[in-house]
Amino acid sequence: MNGANTEVPATPSHPIRVGVIGVGNMGQHHTRVLSRLKNVELVGVSDVNIELGLDTASKYRVRFFEDYHSLLDLVDAVCVAVPTRLHHSVGMSCLRAGVHVLIEKPIAANIVEAESLVNAAAESNCILQVGHIERFNPAFKELHNVLRTEEVLALEARRMSPYSDRANDVSVVLDLMIHDIDLLLELAGAPVAKLSASGSRSANSGYLDYVTATLGFANGVVATLTASKVTHRKIRSIAAHCRNSLTEADFLNNEILIHRQTTANTMTSYGQVLYRQDGLIEKVYTSNTEPLHAELEHFVNCVRGGEKPSVGGEQALKALRLASLIEQMALDGTAWHGEDLAATGIESTAIAV
Repeated sequence: MNGANTEVPATPSHPIRVGVIGVGNMGQHHTRVLSRLKNVELVGVSDVNIELGLDTASKYRVRFFEDYHSLLDLVDAVCVAVPTRLHHSVGMSCLRAGVHVLIEKPIAANIVEAESLVNAAAESNCILQVGHIERFNPAFKELHNVLRTEEVLALEARRMSPYSDRANDVSVVLDLMIHDIDLLLELAGAPVAKLSASGSRSANSGYLDYVTATLGFANGVVATLTASKVTHRKIRSIAAHCRNSLTEADFLNNEILIHRQTTANTMTSYGQVLYRQDGLIEKVYTSNTEPLHAELEHFVNCVRGGEKPSVGGEQALKALRLASLIEQMALDGTAWHGEDLAATGIESTAIAV
């Protein structure tokens, strides 16, 4: 255990001491939100880019640590926003030091590393939360509530972006699609029974930049996922095709529309049809809560002992297992069915709703 945990424990009168490891694109946002959370003390930041780290520390008036190990002795928890290939090494160091960890998605670069992190969290009795931020998107929360009373037949997820230099050390599956993999596992609520995928690379990329996957769940729900880093418009959406409705969630505009088929005629007093209504659209209002704010607030509450992570290491590992299969199939054209999926443990990937 680290020195921080031998001192006065965090209580409502003693703020949770948090640090940020990695202050690139996502780490900047973590730092911003943590600096504003109640009952949280942002102790410091660390990054291999000394200039960036010093600038960030100066902006938020906290300490900069060139070596993140020095930060671990002073905090109760950390947010890890380093490149995916470093998730395992940094996460393991933090957990072994007795520090609670929120690590950005994907949990690790491969299954073995992810399992190692999950085991280390259990052994150290530390919180391990993974940054599947869309779980905290108000649009997804309302979508989940709406679908509790609907009979879902099919799900359709699209997550597309123009090409960017960010997260270019992983494929589009591990960068973008893994968000929707986690969400659809939650919405479907049944084991995956069959799976197929295909994809392509752009000319200047060593990784898959466009992937589409089709999942068949044991309860009959069918899901399609498309993720792209080469689409000239940003799209973040999930559509649920239900027995009695079509529900569309737009995560960018924080909007949910429910389309229902209905027929109603308005007649004149002498029997002539004045107008005819062939459909009804309901708009569901959502909150304006920033997903990252909700995610970090949830993490702090988990560290304080009030909650369990909504996306802990086990859930993130399930999403990574499925993402790895999709990536493999998109690369080599392999199709997976029943017994093939069972051999990988993927039959247990569904998260009970």
